[in-house]
Amino acid sequence: MEDSDDVSNIHNRFSLTLVNPSSKYFSLVVSLVVSTVTVLATYLAYLQDFEQLWYRVPMVLGVLVVSQLLDSKLSKKKEYSKSLHSSLFGNMLWTVTIMMGIVASIVLQKDIQLFFITFGMILFAAFRIGIYTTTLGLSLKKAWMICFIQPLAMFFVLIPHDMWFSILSEPIGLGYGAAFMIIASAWSWITDRAGRPGMESTHKTIQAYLASQGNDFEDAEKLMEERSTETKVMTSQLKISTTNDENGFRIVLPEIHPGPYHPVGGSNIPYQIYKKLSSSAMVMHSISDHALNLPSRNEVENYLENLKNSKVKDEGLKCTEPVVVQVNKARVTGLLFGNNPLLFLSLSPHGMEDIPSYMKTEIEQYAKNRNYSRTMIVDCHNAMGEEISKEDGEDMLSAAKSCLDTLISKESYQIEFGYANSDDMDVWTEDLGMGGLGISCFKINEKKYFLGWSDSNNMENGVREKIVDNFSKKDYKLLEICTSDTHYAAVKPRNKNGYYQLGIITGADKLSKWFLDIAKRSESTMKSVKFEILENETKVKAMGTGIYEDYSKALDNSLRITKMFVIGCVGLFITSLFL
Repeated sequence: MEDSDDVSNIHNRFSLTLVNPSSKYFSLVVSLVVSTVTVLATYLAYLQDFEQLWYRVPMVLGVLVVSQLLDSKLSKKKEYSKSLHSSLFGNMLWTVTIMMGIVASIVLQKDIQLFFITFGMILFAAFRIGIYTTTLGLSLKKAWMICFIQPLAMFFVLIPHDMWFSILSEPIGLGYGAAFMIIASAWSWITDRAGRPGMESTHKTIQAYLASQGNDFEDAEKLMEERSTETKVMTSQLKISTTNDENGFRIVLPEIHPGPYHPVGGSNIPYQIYKKLSSSAMVMHSISDHALNLPSRNEVENYLENLKNSKVKDEGLKCTEPVVVQVNKARVTGLLFGNNPLLFLSLSPHGMEDIPSYMKTEIEQYAKNRNYSRTMIVDCHNAMGEEISKEDGEDMLSAAKSCLDTLISKESYQIEFGYANSDDMDVWTEDLGMGGLGISCFKINEKKYFLGWSDSNNMENGVREKIVDNFSKKDYKLLEICTSDTHYAAVKPRNKNGYYQLGIITGADKLSKWFLDIAKRSESTMKSVKFEILENETKVKAMGTGIYEDYSKALDNSLRITKMFVIGCVGLFITSLFL
């Protein structure tokens, strides 16, 4: 459970990345507006010289744009967007300082103080030290060398040259500015070490994450692979095929977990397995967690290459009709292929996070005690929710055991089977992964049962139920809709989850139409088939639990330190208003 808590904590911190503007053009335009306000406030309130405004504004804006371009060349990754974002926030600090000086003079009925111009400019430079060292990959020494370039360049065209020395030499402005420069440097030094000893450099981890959001994922994968450990993972497959069909259709249960996040490591591995199996597969979410994330694309390739070494463990021609057991919120749907049960576990429409591994262990042991051969368990992952509660977990275990008990007595029948997917349909949407949608149709004892699949990261609560209901109106029995829990993102979502769950954008009605179209095609391809149970064991590097614990600790320590510094800085800033 500790691993789950750490992952949840890291996930909750994702919202901090949303502070950054979504567009570099937004930052460019707003920084121009903010700088214009700085010029107007300086000349209308501080210098009281209206005649120079007509040429000071374009001069300051021109220097701003040129210095932003220069800034991008000085950063480690040469990123113009980050230069614009940091310039926006830095200029906002300068503008706020100048405006607060005006407000203080009005409220306290005192003369306006020119030192706020110098103070704001140095505060801008101090902010740049923090940005350069944390997100742009510069050393503290180099950050000090270049932090004044943009603020000073703007200052020299903002202020008349005959006033440069008098304003820059204001002792109060210099004193406060120097204090904030020291504070920014101390904050940077301390937060970089906040994750030790588990994490050598917090800043490098932040930089790697930010770079990966621009598809430059090498640094992130290198850091994660260094911390990963070799482990054996099992992949089970239910292969359904005609006698002459080599490839057939597969229901795949990989023990690995999609992640850690797009586009790093195995974030898109459900789709990659899907393509490896000729787009004739449903890659399910097994009972696994983020400890089984593959950290790099090298490990993904290793895993995919070893899938061909799968061995047949059982085969047959018959299957039981499905059994559905509902215990309070928990629902378990099971089919028995020969002596091999396939169980689908869900709390939809109530939802939950990944099913914990202890439940898999208990269900498998119960099945073994009932003399079942190999038990395949699918986490349907089809509604949003928190970590499963003790009560819901007990209900789900009861439902699973009851389902296994019922399957023993069920008669088996020859299987007819059909499958279709959305590969030839126009179903692109932001809440759907690259594997699209799929429907399997089982004909057992002259009755047809459909199983839905989507390559998506979970589903919006209640969407499954609406689709099942729409199928029912067409006299189609839809047993379940499962998701792959892909961590692929067609676009970068700007929400607290970091992804769009299926149905949040597309909606249940459109999804129902797509699924029904696919179901009709799957129904038209039905043939008598056989089944095979395949298993494969592969050695891969998995991320484990320690890396999440260290990341979570580093984030918590960094935020705690930052809060302390922010409180102190606000207090120090307020004292300047009374001088």
